[in-house]
Amino acid sequence: MNRRMMQLAIAALGSLAVLAGTAHAEDVLIRNARVHTLSERGTLERADVLVRDGRIAQVGTGLTAGSGATVVDARGRALTPGLFGGITGLGVEEIELEPSTVDRSKAYGDGGHEGFAPRPEFDVTLAFNPDSVAIGVNRIEGVTFAMVAPTSDGSLFAGQGEIARLDGRADAFLPASRTLFLELGAGATAGTGNSRAAQFMLLEQATREANPAQPLRDGDLRLLTPTGREVLGHYLGRGRIAFSVERAADIRQVLAWSERNRVRPVIVGGAQAWQVAPLLAKARVPVMLDPLVNLPGTFDKLGATMENAARLHKAGVPVTFTHFTAPTHDAHKVRQAAGVAVAHGLPFEAALAALTSAPAEIFGVGQVLGRIAPGYSADLVLWSGDPLEVTSVAEQVWIAGQPQSMRSRQTELRDRYRPQAALPNSQ
Repeated sequence: MNRRMMQLAIAALGSLAVLAGTAHAEDVLIRNARVHTLSERGTLERADVLVRDGRIAQVGTGLTAGSGATVVDARGRALTPGLFGGITGLGVEEIELEPSTVDRSKAYGDGGHEGFAPRPEFDVTLAFNPDSVAIGVNRIEGVTFAMVAPTSDGSLFAGQGEIARLDGRADAFLPASRTLFLELGAGATAGTGNSRAAQFMLLEQATREANPAQPLRDGDLRLLTPTGREVLGHYLGRGRIAFSVERAADIRQVLAWSERNRVRPVIVGGAQAWQVAPLLAKARVPVMLDPLVNLPGTFDKLGATMENAARLHKAGVPVTFTHFTAPTHDAHKVRQAAGVAVAHGLPFEAALAALTSAPAEIFGVGQVLGRIAPGYSADLVLWSGDPLEVTSVAEQVWIAGQPQSMRSRQTELRDRYRPQAALPNSQ
């Protein structure tokens, strides 16, 4: 077994270990559904899905379940894997405008010069609250997993994040998905020399500091802490690094740096990624984009287009979605954004994959999440209609085979304050 295969096997075992707590989940048989498997079997009409011990046991027709199993008649409605909520602050951000509830950045607000020190060791998952109100709000909309990630404080390295399961479990994170986040381009601040050239200069210096083959000498400027050098060194040569970058020219620089340092890059944003689609496809570098980005909010986005996803997909670039403009509690609106991508040329199945199997593959958990196939976690959503139509709703959500409550803080408030029907006049 070569080194790469061994790493994948270890990652898969780590992810499967997280699912061990589902061994006593009840059996569920979902009958007569339009099953979007997101596997080589495609979409199956009038098919059944059998869930046992929290995982998919069988997918087919005429399936039977033992006594005591819960049987759900889908009546031909769509059944999909649980959706990916994109890059979010779920569990680490309650109210965006209330600093005491925001743990996504190591220097919330201004922070001063000291707050902009590069700290790749910053790990946002340590602040995760599985009981966050925002999680329930998104879960009833079909979102079952998301990348919980830090936001940049202007210091180039935002920090580290991981994929979280959104069913309230304390051990929510999948270690195989661990990713380091960097921000480049128009976001340059005083902490990065007010220049994208300075950003790449600092990145090169940090790389040299983290390389054990190039020990620091007395008098050398230390950009990173000893722990920071250790963490960045862990990613060099084998790790996954997500680069928040928009401009085509900057994407080329990221690809060149990643090749030199043998890291697995993910392009986040990529408003102009379609302009370098052949390079991205050749390197098999995925792009996480917002399909709603159409106007150039910055000079880095002059090439923005709603056809970005369709053009990248046509070129063979792996694509997944996030919704940059939506606050944390509205992460589920990425489903609407996926529908917009379909309206602008992306095939329906590719858009659905961008919310399910693609992000799972990109972030190293593709053997556990994102598909309806035997052995996969039974993270499922039964929809009232087309999963990418805004008028459709999630009628039932399962995570690891367990039915999730379809109540949230929002539904409770709705029912509490909704005007009651007027009582008939008493005679």
